Amino acid sequence: MAASTISDEEVRKFSDLAEQWWDPSGQFKPLHKLNPVRLAYIREQVLAHFKLDGTKRHPFEGMKFLDIGCGGGLLCEPMARLGAEVTGADASERNIGIAKIHAEQSGLDIKYLATTSEALAQKGEQYDVVLNMEVVEHVADVPLFLKSCSALVKPGGLMFIATINRTAKAYALAIIGAEYVLGWLPRGTHSFSKFLTPEEIISIISRNSLSIRDKCGVSFNPLHDQWRKSRDMSVNYMLLAEKKG
Repeated sequence: MAASTISDEEVRKFSDLAEQWWDPSGQFKPLHKLNPVRLAYIREQVLAHFKLDGTKRHPFEGMKFLDIGCGGGLLCEPMARLGAEVTGADASERNIGIAKIHAEQSGLDIKYLATTSEALAQKGEQYDVVLNMEVVEHVADVPLFLKSCSALVKPGGLMFIATINRTAKAYALAIIGAEYVLGWLPRGTHSFSKFLTPEEIISIISRNSLSIRDKCGVSFNPLHDQWRKSRDMSVNYMLLAEKKG
């Protein structure tokens, strides 16, 4: 039986919530609040790496982006608006269905596929930028997932990875706080045992021709009710990796 990154339980969990992806007050409210800092980081780093003109209306024109584990398309649509040729992939058919409908309603041309990273890698697909955001903590086989995602990056291309650190602070805030006290997320959304440290991810991707260009934390400021990039990587963090040419 072929190895798979798919966790049926995780796919079922997010499929059950599929209709809520675009509701900023629904179960995905935390992602809607997190999106501005993610988008700003991606835009800044892609512009700098590929030496693009950020004053243009569509600075990413001519570039191929893959959003792996795209959900309802919260990242795909902004990337498409910046001019990128975007593919969104997700293991949940329901998520892909919702993403397709919303993109059509928004007048955006985005290629959505109900598939996996390993299936795309087996086909030899490659992209200038791979977005791997808040996904790795939900897969069944982390080494296979990161290996296949790495294979999807063109030489000289970038992969963005965002996830949650495996620390006591992350357990207190991301699980007890977010799921049980504040009710930001449904209980059981995250499993502490699936959280990964930056060092664990870096160790795997470095064996797959990727090297780290940047890393940062993402922290929530309750006074301003917003997420901000920070130096604190003890809970949420983002990594930027480059494929060796």
